Amino acid sequence: MAAVALVDADGRVLLARRPPGKAMAGLWEFPGGKLAPGETPERALIRELREELGIDTEQSCLAPLAFASHGYDDFHLLMPLYVCRIWNGFVTPKEGQELRWVRPARLRDYPMPPADAPLIPVLRDLL
Repeated sequence: MAAVALVDADGRVLLARRPPGKAMAGLWEFPGGKLAPGETPERALIRELREELGIDTEQSCLAPLAFASHGYDDFHLLMPLYVCRIWNGFVTPKEGQELRWVRPARLRDYPMPPADAPLIPVLRDLL
């Protein structure tokens, strides 16, 4: 898994709501997803951003910021978080997910999966 905090020109961060039928449905998360075999986190994020949000970015636009380490009941997640401020195209929900641009001070207002929530203070310090 890899995740990205997309930050717009106003300093807001994009959150996506997990759709019904998926694990942790209804919770808000940073965009991203699973790595394909042999795929780097950066390549996975570029692919996921295109598939999920219809935007294109480059590896040089992805800055590693932090990582989450969380033990779920059936697996342990080690997830890097990148920050991206530059992309091409318009953010569009391609998989039926709800999207919100959120000010860093308001990120805690959105219920998140246990692995995502500890990343909020790092983002707030950056932004």
